[in-house]
Amino acid sequence: MASLPEDLSKFDSFAAVIAHLRSPDGCPWDKEQTHASLRIHLLSECYEVLEAIDGNDPSKLCEELGDLLLQIVLHAQIAADNGEFEMGDVIKGINSKIIHRHPHVFGDGQAATADEVMHNWEVLKKEEREGDASVLEGVPKQMPALAYAYEISRRAVRVGFEWENLEGVLDKLLEEIREIKDAGSNEEKAREFGDLLFTLVNFARWQGIDSEAALREANDKFYRRFTRMEALCCERGLVLNEMSFDEMDALWEEVKRGI
Repeated sequence: MASLPEDLSKFDSFAAVIAHLRSPDGCPWDKEQTHASLRIHLLSECYEVLEAIDGNDPSKLCEELGDLLLQIVLHAQIAADNGEFEMGDVIKGINSKIIHRHPHVFGDGQAATADEVMHNWEVLKKEEREGDASVLEGVPKQMPALAYAYEISRRAVRVGFEWENLEGVLDKLLEEIREIKDAGSNEEKAREFGDLLFTLVNFARWQGIDSEAALREANDKFYRRFTRMEALCCERGLVLNEMSFDEMDALWEEVKRGI
């Protein structure tokens, strides 16, 4: 039986546990894992962290951050086993990057506001990019579509590609609504719907709204209300799919008043 580290609150202790799981006398499952096989688990843990944040649950967030850290340390250990890089390289790399991008804290740079920090951040990132690389490079296309739309829009804004005021965004929104209304084929409607969603993301950005979080909240609200409708049907001996739309709508309004 393997000996356990004395202080389980230490990062080095955790890294040692993961290294042992990957060792010859470790865990069969952990030893079989690769960067590719862990992709789905990494994505799942990220979403569970977001759910804990949205739920304003500190104890759950603490737990889920631990699960996310497990994925990070596992990837680093796999890389070390393969001779690719080690955890020290990961930490050194991000340390160096953060220090370089905060000259107003660790150097002689100046930034009195968050907006100035973001402007300087983009200037520094431009210096780091190779040649004439786009400001949009580096945004993972695997991101959820709303989050991706927000991020590429935000990056374009950093170089001045932005409406002058909110009225401009609203005008564009109305234009996209007209275009989807006038669209003919299904393909054209789909294209215009995408344009409308993209503009809505920018409207949300102007209002300081996180589109991805807002839609998650709306999804959660719909889920709670619809499942409450189902529960009421069971309590009252009703069959949901046998009700008329007006009856379901009345039940929906009843649920809305309580949730």
